[in-house]
Amino acid sequence: MGTALINPIAFAIGPLEVHWYGLILGLGALVGLVLALREGNRFGIPQEFFMDLVLFGVPSAIIAARIYYVAFRWPDYKDNFVDVFKIWNGGIAIYGALIGAILCGVIYTRYKGYNFWRIADICAPGLLAGQLIGRWGNFVNQEAYGGPVDESFLRSNLHLPDYIVNQMNVNGVFHHPTFLYESLWNLVGILLIFVLRRRHFVRAGEIFMYYFIWYGIGRFFIEALRTDSLTFDGPVWLASFVNSLWTPMTWFGFEQGAIEPGYGNIRVSQLLSLVLIVAAIIIIIVRRRAGWSKEHYSDPILSTKVAHHDPVPDNHHTEHPTAAGTSKTAESDTHEKLHPERKE
Repeated sequence: MGTALINPIAFAIGPLEVHWYGLILGLGALVGLVLALREGNRFGIPQEFFMDLVLFGVPSAIIAARIYYVAFRWPDYKDNFVDVFKIWNGGIAIYGALIGAILCGVIYTRYKGYNFWRIADICAPGLLAGQLIGRWGNFVNQEAYGGPVDESFLRSNLHLPDYIVNQMNVNGVFHHPTFLYESLWNLVGILLIFVLRRRHFVRAGEIFMYYFIWYGIGRFFIEALRTDSLTFDGPVWLASFVNSLWTPMTWFGFEQGAIEPGYGNIRVSQLLSLVLIVAAIIIIIVRRRAGWSKEHYSDPILSTKVAHHDPVPDNHHTEHPTAAGTSKTAESDTHEKLHPERKE
């Protein structure tokens, strides 16, 4: 822990030590759940659905995060395989967690009869909130920090409080508080999503894609500051291309953190961020042009496996009775009351 001022162990119950990192991750998951519950309530989605989603999603995310990390650090584990399971020693990756959470989400939403894109839109702010809070676990553990900086940069340029500056002193060397950079970036992203999802032009699935675009941009630049990045050996032209995109940061006095020798020349998270940004933009365009995203974010969300008695909006405004015994016109009137911001 270097010269850490904060004890990473919050408390102990006999031989059991409870770490701040675990408590902070738990808090992040809880805040993400609360955000999803509040928004899901607007659409009449049962709270139990999101609670079960978190119950299955969190373990899936942790397992995938560990597999992702070990895969890119295999030389450290190939001769001592049992260490793969010692997750308490550190070693998980957010992008791996996202992969696990998304796979679990796809399976669970289909099982419950919901459209994955609609549920993913609701969960997007919660993902950012979980990552925002989780980074403070890295702060406590003095890990995932950036390259060396002068103490004056932290105090005079960034005007950070003493408890952050002092915690960024690792073995006598001050470092970029990358945990803080990412936390603030995610906070702005949450606020933007709160605004975007009330706009009529937003289609189903696009808030989730905005999440990848926003997080990917921030992660690309912040990742370059770190000194513990997962890396791989790639072609020289690709490494040069990635570095060229980061160059504007040097205009503000930032320098890339050193890459640990022997593991590669390209940061995995940087390259993956670029791929996700481009992929998200392409998905938005393709889904719109192909007519796969006709629903708007504000449209009702229904499950194909749950009997619904609430009115369902009708685009044709006919007077034919529905299975629930209400007319299409009445359904449209109810929809306008539930979503006054939508004007057809």
